[in-house]
Amino acid sequence: MLKEYKTIILEEQNSAGVLKLNRPKKLNAFNMQMLDDMLDAIDQVNKNDNIKSLIITGSGRAFCAGADLSLGEKTFDKSFDTKAKYESDFRRDAGGILSLKIYNSLKPVIAACNGDAVGVGATMQLPADIRIASSKSRFGFVFAKRGIVPDGCASWFLPKIIGIPMALELCYSGKIIDASDALKIGLINYLVDESELMKKAYEMSDLLCDSSAPVSVAMTRHMLWSLSAEEDPEHAHEIESKLIDSRGASDDAKEGVMSFLEKRKSVF
Repeated sequence: MLKEYKTIILEEQNSAGVLKLNRPKKLNAFNMQMLDDMLDAIDQVNKNDNIKSLIITGSGRAFCAGADLSLGEKTFDKSFDTKAKYESDFRRDAGGILSLKIYNSLKPVIAACNGDAVGVGATMQLPADIRIASSKSRFGFVFAKRGIVPDGCASWFLPKIIGIPMALELCYSGKIIDASDALKIGLINYLVDESELMKKAYEMSDLLCDSSAPVSVAMTRHMLWSLSAEEDPEHAHEIESKLIDSRGASDDAKEGVMSFLEKRKSVF
């Protein structure tokens, strides 16, 4: 275990940081303590050069059942929470703060969904690079059913992943879809049996990171997420030109070429 937290477990396994939501009796319901814990854990992973990726999963039979509703009718009333830690961001959405932290990760992020993922449990997976789900997983963007609107920057991420018509259908209706339907619409990349979930996550971590330069991976992650939103490719060309120029003179670039020519594994 890398560090102890109240609502999550953070471990290093197979050179990956495994962040496990850990409120199983509450179906890993999301609260402000979990936000604090996850933000810190992601920082820990980014700072650790021994960790090549971040895998987010859940303990027990759910991934995350959404926001903790134990406050009843005051759950989404921020004026009620007078002890908010983020005073400067008092009116900002907690799910969005988390999604932006994941989006800005320096390491590839893999969501390994082990069960129900509802509300913020579904939206926190959207910024992941790869989304894997077990056959027991279900997904629901149920915000309108609770009288609110999507959180977690879902209005930006979800249409990019599954298209606007399907995103509207899921958000308007709040219907729960199973993992097979999630695979059909592109919400997840891979569907596996429950017993194979973490094995697949580690395999994807190895595939993404084992033979690639970590700095190149980090740059590529942000280039594809951000530049794909541009109106035309001109800005992408400018950024790519600058980065290719700078990285081309790096030790990583020299190692990448020489390892290929010498038919050996790269050491970045």
